[in-house]
Amino acid sequence: MKRWLGKAEVVLGNHSDRLNAINIFPVADGDTGTNLYLTVRAAVSALDGAAPDTTETGNDVGAVLSRAGQAAMEQARGNSGTLFAVFLCAAAEPLAGKSRLSAPLLATALNRAQIRAWSALSEPVAGTMLSVLEAASDAAQAVEAAQNADDSNHALGLSLDDIVEAAYQAVVRTEGELAQLQEAHVVDAGGVGMLLILDCLRSAVLGEELQDELLDGLHGYKLQDPHIHEHMPADDGVEVMCTINLSPLNAAILRQRLDEMGNSVIMSQVGGARGQEDEDEESTVEASYRWRVHVHVPDPGPAVALIRSLGEPTDIAVSQLALPSGDGTAPTSQEPSITGQSRHDY
Repeated sequence: MKRWLGKAEVVLGNHSDRLNAINIFPVADGDTGTNLYLTVRAAVSALDGAAPDTTETGNDVGAVLSRAGQAAMEQARGNSGTLFAVFLCAAAEPLAGKSRLSAPLLATALNRAQIRAWSALSEPVAGTMLSVLEAASDAAQAVEAAQNADDSNHALGLSLDDIVEAAYQAVVRTEGELAQLQEAHVVDAGGVGMLLILDCLRSAVLGEELQDELLDGLHGYKLQDPHIHEHMPADDGVEVMCTINLSPLNAAILRQRLDEMGNSVIMSQVGGARGQEDEDEESTVEASYRWRVHVHVPDPGPAVALIRSLGEPTDIAVSQLALPSGDGTAPTSQEPSITGQSRHDY
């Protein structure tokens, strides 16, 4: 799992410029590659610290992914980064206590992840990385059924092969599923990012090379292709993100109000319930959950005020959605360019 995420960090760093170039949905802000890279980097950094106590956790696949997912969620960037963090946290849950990955476990993990990702968005849209995740999950479940829940390494290899192929086909289909992509003649940037992440998983588990040929036929993905987002209408809004502890009721209120204020609302839990240290059934302390919140709004003021009225947020960040046209210079693999992205901490 550590090898997978480390490989994904390098690959997304190398591909960030092309992902940014075709990023036109939900807004043409050209930062999907950067956001995915920085979010995956946060996950990897969480695993680079002190090694977990193996006397307590053993070789716990779920514990490793959960630790990485929590860090990714706390530092998630943009729509794509937030959905990747949701994917990682959800996939970790069925793997808790497991010492190795198998085809049945992978099928369960991917199904949990795609359900959680679709439900995290107030208005999920097909033709995005959500569709790619769903296709990967369906492929994993089909292999599991055909192999009669075989947990051998051979079955895992078959599953990973089919998962990546299904993800590739789903990426190709995104161009025809969204009007904006069809008009621009490109595939979805977030979908390509998820394809890369899944191919990194296959590569890390099977010890094989990445399948670079998967990218050859994707529209808009050749190095000589233009940065399409630079020619799209600018979005004058801002992206607001934060982390906050909320009761289930206040979380529902926040989601409803943010839906009224803006769009691209994503809310997902970070960890389990808080405020119930004891098991006293008569306790009047209402359980709260830590949430990662993401929304696009015309003006950050009302959104920030709403969030503060319901709790004490941390790491509030506001980023302009409209990026000035760049000079086409590709970012380095170590640090994708975020030039023009104005971030303000509140």
